[in-house]
This record gives sequence, structure tokens and C-alpha cells, in this order.
Amino acid sequence: MYDLHLNAEQIEFRDTVRDFVEKEVKPIALHPDRLQETGPSMLSEQLRQASRMGLRTLALSEELGGAGADNLTSCIVMGELAAGDVGIAAALAQTSTLAHLLFDSMTTSEQRDRFLPPFVADDSYHLAFAAHARDVDTEWCYHRSCVSEAEVKTITARQVNGDWVVNGVTEFVANAPIAKLIAVQAQTDPQAVSKTGVRTFLVPRNIPGLTVRELDEFPVWHHGTRGTIVLENCRVPANNVLGEEAQDIRTGVGSMGDGTLQWDAINLGVGRAAYEAALHYAKLRVQGGRRIIEHEGVGMMLAEMAVKLEAGRNMIWQAAWAADHPDAHADRSLPDLPLQSLTRVFIAEIAHEVAVKASEIFGAMGILRDMPLHKYVHDALILLDSGNGNTAAKLRIAEVLDDYQRPATPTGPQ
Repeated sequence: MYDLHLNAEQIEFRDTVRDFVEKEVKPIALHPDRLQETGPSMLSEQLRQASRMGLRTLALSEELGGAGADNLTSCIVMGELAAGDVGIAAALAQTSTLAHLLFDSMTTSEQRDRFLPPFVADDSYHLAFAAHARDVDTEWCYHRSCVSEAEVKTITARQVNGDWVVNGVTEFVANAPIAKLIAVQAQTDPQAVSKTGVRTFLVPRNIPGLTVRELDEFPVWHHGTRGTIVLENCRVPANNVLGEEAQDIRTGVGSMGDGTLQWDAINLGVGRAAYEAALHYAKLRVQGGRRIIEHEGVGMMLAEMAVKLEAGRNMIWQAAWAADHPDAHADRSLPDLPLQSLTRVFIAEIAHEVAVKASEIFGAMGILRDMPLHKYVHDALILLDSGNGNTAAKLRIAEVLDDYQRPATPTGPQ
């Protein structure tokens, strides 16, 4: 099994980020004026500070200029960031994950030579992924194959004189407003029934024909920053096209910027922040001549929160370790279960439950907009219902319990 002792580097990452969050992020993120905003804006300065600390290139290999952090280290860091502000954690998790996928495995040496140096050098250089949209989500095809013909060709590309002309729209793209390089999936062959019908293009932000519109509909129901990618006769050079292996990029980064272990860690960070706020308040608030933590009801609630958060942390650590050691399933060190799906279900539910209980400890103050508990409950609710929510994850688990082998789909997540 995995070692419960963090190494010196992981402890340093955790403590450094925790100190940064306490000193630089929370005072701004939890200021009463910001908490009362309908749609809080991105903390741009704190995001740049975190980037200068190396968190934007956290998962990128050391050989290419990053920190080379594994899944466990990334989860620890993103959980600490989320305890301060979910928006910063969401933006950095997306860029860090994409940087590792693209530059460490999916780009050619020529593409890395062009795109990597400016990415590493610029603290404000973020990445985004515009996924090839589908009319039928494979996660909902319980115990049956999905019909590939039902796909929606939201973005299409056709070859002209060696280059590609790309047209289409993709909405709700994570990091779109701040991204300087966007990986865009497009349908290149309407008749294809295999992955060759979809290609991934590296599209710089300043390329003619690309427009990014910030999301103004339901601005408070997402984390980080999101926008709509519009491509109108956008000419992309042929040497900006990724290879066939890049079609699985959707699995690694999540179709809507979520669905990875780092997002589970972010969710747990929200729950932990709510719990710590309630614990601090319970030790200070006096009622009936005693601090309220000395009242059995409050003490019981805090104990239950602590138990669930610790169980959630252990699940994330185990799933992260398993992702870093895939052979652990092969040699039966770990059960043959989808640990990431189990983790997603448990964390989403307990984080929201903890946030709600924490607000109850504050009593009537827990619902005030200028108090952090209102924010924590809202943040946890977004994460609970993000993507397909927990329903799709539970259905995936049920298929595994029945030893059901889902037929491969051309462009869907594996």
C-alpha cells in the first residue's frame, strides 16, 4: 500500500501553499465586500503570485521546466489552495494538468520548441481545452453501448492547402478567458466512426478567427473562469495538429474541466475550510456560560465532520497513489474497483454535508452573505452538481460491480 509518510518535498509544498493561502489569499477572498458580490471575480494578483511559486507548472516534468509533481502532490497542493479560494485552485489545476498532458506526452519536439518556452516564461500564460461536444454522454449509457452517430459536430475542420480551417463554437470552456493557448477538438471527417474522425488542434489566443466570450449566463454556478470559444474560418497550421494519441486528452483533463482527482481534492479543501471556520467559532462563542464546543450537540457535529473529512482525505490519497502506480491493480494490491469514481461520489457528498453542518454551528449568521459559510456552502453545492453530478459516477461503479464491459466509443472518455 501507499506510504502514509509524505516526503520532504510534499511537506514543503503543503506548508508553503498553506502559508501563502493564510497570508495572501484568505484576507482578500473572504473580505465581506467580496463575499457579497453576486459573481466574485478572479483574484488575478493572487493567481499570478501562485504561478510565480511554480503552481501553474506543478505537474509538468522537471526536464521541461516544471516541478514534476505526481498525482498525490498535486492533490495536496490544490486542496490547500481551495481552502483559500476555489477559483485560483480551479484555474491552476486546469493549466497544470493540461501542461503535463500536452507537453510531456502529446506534442512533438517541434511543437514543444515553439509553445513550451513562452508558456514556462510567462506567469500569466494559461491553457484551456475545448472538448468535442457530444449529444449523448457515454456516462449515461448504463449497461448499453452509445450511438456514435448521435455526436454533435460542434467544431469542424477541413483541410485547405495543407493547413486546416476550423469553424464552430464550444461553450463553458474552463480557463478560456485567461488562456493563451487552447487545445481544440474538431471533427475532421463526418463519415468516420473511429477516433481518426476527431483531431486536436493547438490554437494560440491571438490567431485570426478565434474569439473568446466570457461567460455571462449563470456566472455564479461555476468555479474558476469560463467562456465560449468561437472559431470563424480560423486557419490553423498543419504543424499545430496533435497526434492520434491526443484524442484521449478528454480522459485526462475532464470534459468540462472537472472529473479528475485534483477536483476532488479541491472539493475536500472547501469542506475543510468550512469545518475549520466552524471549529474556530465554536471555541470562541460562549452560550449558557460555556463555549458552544462544550455543548454535546455542537461537539457531536464537529466530530462527525472531522471523521468524514479524514475518510475523504484517505480516499483521495489512495486513489492518487493508485493513479501513480497503475501496477497496483494488476498485482491485486488494490481492489478491482474504479477508485476515482468512488472518490468522486464520496467527496462530493461529504464536502457539501460538512459545509452545511458548519453553517448550522454559526446559527443565523451562517446564512449571511458577508460571512464565509455562505460561500463554502455555495462552493460545495457547485462541486456536488458539476458535470453529470454523482449519478453518472454511481452508474460507472454499478457496471464494474456487475463486471460489465462497456463497448469502446470513438470519442468518449475511456
